[in-house]
Amino acid sequence: MEFDRALFHDISIDALYAGLVLLFFVIVERALTYAYLGLRARRLARMIALKSGGSAGAVAHRFEGGDVLSRTLSEYVDGQQAGTMNRAQVEDLSAALFLEVDERVSARLWILDTIVTAAPLLGLLGTILGNMDTFHALSSGGISDPAAVSHGIADALLATALGIGTALFGLLGHNILHRQAEGLSEAFKGFLLRTTS
Repeated sequence: MEFDRALFHDISIDALYAGLVLLFFVIVERALTYAYLGLRARRLARMIALKSGGSAGAVAHRFEGGDVLSRTLSEYVDGQQAGTMNRAQVEDLSAALFLEVDERVSARLWILDTIVTAAPLLGLLGTILGNMDTFHALSSGGISDPAAVSHGIADALLATALGIGTALFGLLGHNILHRQAEGLSEAFKGFLLRTTS
């Protein structure tokens, strides 16, 4: 049973285009999220700086917000103010909240990492399948025009170019976003340390 190499070549090209679109949407979504969280982190830093002039309860009340940083920081301060936790429990709570924030901030970055890894391989597969189809047509005597052979090989190489281009775009986006995510997580860790009573 012989499989249709041209069909699989087209599928690999379509998968690369889909990966490129997915990369674009994830990068835009994460960039907007990180910009918003960066603004919230700066606001929280100013509020925490005011803590020295007031009580932790007054500061905690101003942490209200719909973002993950404000909610978890409020939860941490509320847990401390309840007075029912010893020092070890407060440290456990801070560690658990840090892991929660880190996971939420880094959400969907694995998609970029996966596409960056898979795109060149998928491009190479598309190139191999396209070349196999071209050479199969040559060997069966179906193509006698050298221009048609060149066109077939150029179509096959499109998959490699698209795979490498997708991987480069994704790698650049992943590295920038990963650095921003680490910065937000470290800022949150600082907030936890500064609001420990």
